[in-house]
Amino acid sequence: MSTESKIIMGIDPGTNYMGYGVLAIEGGKPKPVVLGDIDLHKISDPYRKLAYIFERVSALVEEYNPDEVALESPFFGENVQSMLKLGRAQGVAMAAALSHDKQVFEYAPSRVKQAITGRGSAPKEQVAALLRSMLGIDYATKRLDATDGMAVALCHHFATNSPLGGIKTSGVRRSRKASTSWESFVASHPDREIKQTKKK
Repeated sequence: MSTESKIIMGIDPGTNYMGYGVLAIEGGKPKPVVLGDIDLHKISDPYRKLAYIFERVSALVEEYNPDEVALESPFFGENVQSMLKLGRAQGVAMAAALSHDKQVFEYAPSRVKQAITGRGSAPKEQVAALLRSMLGIDYATKRLDATDGMAVALCHHFATNSPLGGIKTSGVRRSRKASTSWESFVASHPDREIKQTKKK
């Protein structure tokens, strides 16, 4: 079992709320440090919003000093404008982390959900419920962006501790294959009672 210790920050980019979560990996096991969200919905000017994202992410990186920062990549949907806005938000958050000389990683939304629930199309509520069981954290239903940020951090922990791993590039790593994270977690934590929400 890995004895590596490090801090991972996960970020779920958004234009109204940007979720984040910080995990401390101690002895190879993840422990939650903090989760929350950056409130952006009252900032109407799009450029001021990007500046605020940079400021807040920079402040969080300075406060928690993560070894690695993982971000969820924008979802490629039909709404081009929404995708463009999310891409800008993610890029600014990434730049804030890189400006502090942090390693940055990206994961597709389906990869994050797959890592936590075993299903790439799982709803946010199921992700939050399983995080509560796996990490012993509570959450507010109106703040699912925060648990999404924590899910990205946990997904990165699973991916970098999986034999499948990620691909290294110059300062940025992009994951290539889905890992068997959920099964690995259950196998290595036989003492935890973990109930997976079933689709009705």
